[in-house]
Amino acid sequence: MSGVLLRVQAAGAVLALATMSLTACGDEFDHVKLTMAAGSDSGVYHRLSGALADSWTRDPGIPHPQVVVTAGSVDNLDRLAANTAQVGFSAADAAERAHNEGKGHRISALARMHDDYLQVVVRDDIPATKLTDLRGLRVSLGAPDSGVLVIAERLLQSAGMSPTTDLQPRYLDLNATTDAMRDGSLDAFFWSGGVPTTGVRTLATTVKIRMLDLSDVLPRLRARYPVYGSATLPASAYELPGGPVTKPVTTLVVRNFLLVNDTMSDDVAEALLRGLFGAQDAMVAASPVARSIEVRSAIETTPIPLHPGAMRYYRDVKV
Repeated sequence: MSGVLLRVQAAGAVLALATMSLTACGDEFDHVKLTMAAGSDSGVYHRLSGALADSWTRDPGIPHPQVVVTAGSVDNLDRLAANTAQVGFSAADAAERAHNEGKGHRISALARMHDDYLQVVVRDDIPATKLTDLRGLRVSLGAPDSGVLVIAERLLQSAGMSPTTDLQPRYLDLNATTDAMRDGSLDAFFWSGGVPTTGVRTLATTVKIRMLDLSDVLPRLRARYPVYGSATLPASAYELPGGPVTKPVTTLVVRNFLLVNDTMSDDVAEALLRGLFGAQDAMVAASPVARSIEVRSAIETTPIPLHPGAMRYYRDVKV
C-alpha cells in the first residue's frame, strides 16, 4: 500500500472520529426517556410540567418527556417509587412521609418550587365560617392518593373531627369536584394548590364561593406537623372582573418539590436543573406561581435530600 493511500486513510479515520465525537456531544441526552407525574390536568403541577417538558426538549435537548395526569402528590410518589415515572411534583408533607417509609426507588429533590395554599371552599349560600361548621355537609376531601387528602385528614383530626362520621365525604379530583359544585351535589371541598388554580378560578365564574379561615385550628396542626406553615391568602388571589371572590383568610401553606428517583444520573439531573432555571419565562406563562421559583430558595428541600446532580448545580452557581 502506497504512503499516499495510507495518509488518505489515516486522515479519513481522524475525520470520522471527529465527526463521531461531535455527534456524541450533540446527542448527549438522546437516550434519556422521562415520564413526568403531573397531577390533575386543571392544576398547577400539570401546567408547570407541560412547560418544563417543552423547555427541556430545547435545553438540555432530551426527547420530549411524557406528561401524565395523576391523582396528585401521593400518586406521583408511588409512581416514582415504582419507576413508572422518573420526575414528579409533590407537596412536602407527602414527600416526607414517602421518604421515611423508603419503599421502592428512593426519591431525591431537584428543587423547591412554589408553595401551595390550602383552600377550603364553600358555596356562598352555606352558613359556614369555620372548619367545624362543615359537620353534616357534603364535602370533597380530594382524590384517593392525592396530597389534598393527606392535608384534609390531618386538619380535620386537629379540629377534633372525623371525615367519615362528621361529614358526608366525597373523594373527588378537582375536575369532578368543580362539576359537583356546579350541579349542586356538593357543599364544600378541600384543595391544595398554587394560587390562582385554574379550576377554582373557573368555578368562581359560575358559582358564588368563598373560603374558610383556618386560624383557629392551625396551631394544633402545626404543633404536630412542623412541615406546614401558615399565611394569608389575599383577596386578590381570586379576583374576577366583578371583584374578589373571597375576603382574605388565614390558611395552611406547604412547600412543593420537584422530585426524581434514584434511576436518574447526576449528569441528567444537573442538566434538567439548568434547563429549569432557563425556562422561567415559560413556567410563568403557564402559571403565575412560577414567579416565586428562584435559585436561592430552590435549595431548601429539607427533609428531602438533594440529588447529587442538583447539589453539583447549586455549587456551580454558588448558592
